[in-house]
Amino acid sequence: MGIELLSVWMVVALFALLLIGIPVPFALASSGIVFGIVGFGPALFGLLPLRVFGVVTNYTLLAIPLFVFMGVMLEKSRLAERMLEVIGHVAGQRPGGMAMAIVIVGVLMGASTGIVAATVVTVGLISLPTLLARHYSKSLACGTICAAGTLGQIIPPSLVLIVLSDISGESVGTLFAGALIPGLLLSGLYVLYLVAMAWRRPERMPPIDAEERAGVSTGTLMLDLVKVVAPPLALIVLVLGSIIGGIAAPTEAASMGAIGAILLVACTGRLNLSVMSETVISTFKITGMTMFVLIAAQVFSLAFRGLGGDRLIDSLFEFLPGGVWGGIIFMMALIFLLGFFLDWIEISYIVLPLLLPYFQAQGTDLAWLCILVAMNLQTSFLTPPFGWSLFYLKGVAPPEISTRDIYAGVLPYIGIQFLALVLLCLFPALVTWLPNAIGW
Repeated sequence: MGIELLSVWMVVALFALLLIGIPVPFALASSGIVFGIVGFGPALFGLLPLRVFGVVTNYTLLAIPLFVFMGVMLEKSRLAERMLEVIGHVAGQRPGGMAMAIVIVGVLMGASTGIVAATVVTVGLISLPTLLARHYSKSLACGTICAAGTLGQIIPPSLVLIVLSDISGESVGTLFAGALIPGLLLSGLYVLYLVAMAWRRPERMPPIDAEERAGVSTGTLMLDLVKVVAPPLALIVLVLGSIIGGIAAPTEAASMGAIGAILLVACTGRLNLSVMSETVISTFKITGMTMFVLIAAQVFSLAFRGLGGDRLIDSLFEFLPGGVWGGIIFMMALIFLLGFFLDWIEISYIVLPLLLPYFQAQGTDLAWLCILVAMNLQTSFLTPPFGWSLFYLKGVAPPEISTRDIYAGVLPYIGIQFLALVLLCLFPALVTWLPNAIGW
């Protein structure tokens, strides 16, 4: 083994630093530098400036701040508030209608903003008091809001998919096209679950009472539905259609999305200097955090490979039973367990650069594998005790909502995500058909 043991201790040191609360970029960089110098000396990092230069000049990564800007700007337009109000009245005449409306809004917000925190907080503030007032089950209401809010992780344009594109070398367009059907499949499974619950336990999700529905005419409701849903749909088609159709590169499409978001907010009358300033500052914060982790990961990755860690990974996969499938199951289990403690971006830059080279050498379809990873990473937002969506909702929930209500509510949706993951494993065409059909 020799020097390869240092790579093992480097990984152990990394997780030790994370457990004591050291921020991820500092933990990645410090463990990589210390063990790299111990094993090889400073010469090991001679390539580091070139690798960092490659990161900061990566044209594809320019899509990250543009998509973040688009998402934050759309948050200011209060699209979610209007969509919930209108779609909720359309669907709310039957048991579970409001919960299904939340899933639909989650799909539209995920495809137009892609920012989980914004979606969960916005939908939680708007819909949770209303659901409780209409005697919805606390756990079911909380679970539905958290699950719907995380759909932006798998439905393109998603920051997760852009990051996975950078790590795997697959094009952003391929991953966006590959994630479209799985994202809609997961949303459909959520709706089927709610339909089943409404049939079995209608008292947990009662419909809007007839007196409230009578206050809004059907014609007005349909007109409002078109006015509210058409603008985000047009933006989605503009951005995703241009990428998946090969008309524009992801960065170019993201810039169109950013301009479209500004116009959309301007049409609502909410565009002013304060909104623009808040949007730009939030964009800088999110982008800076992402890029800092990415650059620090280059230090860790360089040291790990220099110490022969990649050979250890190959040996580990040879030891696992089941060949490539055994390796996939191991990676999925590892990502799921890390999701209890780490954020998706941390998992992506710690685990995937170490494991993906093995699957690439085995001829595995990396686009399909990346969508499996994206679906699995989504559970990191829902799994107790540190799922970020749970914290986001708890921060805006009324006092009568306990942490237990939120934890109990997300458990069925975690199970649904596992079912979707199994379906993608059994039927890879769910991922590969659309990219192949359009020639990606």
